[in-house]
Amino acid sequence: MSGQEYLVTINVPPLLEEAVVDCLLAIESADGFSSLTVNAHVSDHEHLSLAEQVAGRQTQIRFQMYIPERQLSGLIDVLKRDFSGSGIHYWVMPVLESDYI
Repeated sequence: MSGQEYLVTINVPPLLEEAVVDCLLAIESADGFSSLTVNAHVSDHEHLSLAEQVAGRQTQIRFQMYIPERQLSGLIDVLKRDFSGSGIHYWVMPVLESDYI
């Protein structure tokens, strides 16, 4: 692996799935990404529907992608600009090792 890479994880409400797909596909630094449906369990129930409160979980779409350090701030800037106030949650972790075998 050359240079530091990061794993960016982004949880989004299902209604924003297509908009986030379009956004990530348009970012030239993105070398592909994965998406899957997840159940988010949160302690703050303010933004949950009554059904979600009863179930104790909220369905979200999770995107994950590797990104080089030099392009990380650009990705985060685009997400903040395009999805401010939308309830998207993201986190970034350094990748210690990655390879195809």
